[in-house]
Amino acid sequence: QVQVVESGGGLVQAGGSLRLSCVASGSIVSISVMGWYRQAPGKQRDMVANIISGGRTNYADSVKGRFTISRDNAKNTVYLQMNSLKPEDTAVYYCNAGRLRSSTGVNDYWGQGTQVTVSS
Repeated sequence: QVQVVESGGGLVQAGGSLRLSCVASGSIVSISVMGWYRQAPGKQRDMVANIISGGRTNYADSVKGRFTISRDNAKNTVYLQMNSLKPEDTAVYYCNAGRLRSSTGVNDYWGQGTQVTVSS
């Protein structure tokens, strides 16, 4: 059984920083893509950043230059360093482990989400 667990959310003032972490555990063989998505109240869930197993990264335009995604393949862990936070970054942040190969096959897995609130 695969589990994906996020941590690191919280309340921060505008201009501040937070670091999110996400660990995938279980009978994992490999994970092709790990990424972060966010969903604000009344809005759809959008991709924030992702990182391919080889290290290539992608960012939403709204976070480029402020957020940095990194990954530790050996630990099945992905991080999101968020700097210069803005009130519009307030959302529930979800971790996604994409095309995860385990003993039961290949699937996408989501974490339960962690709240990030940026006050003005």
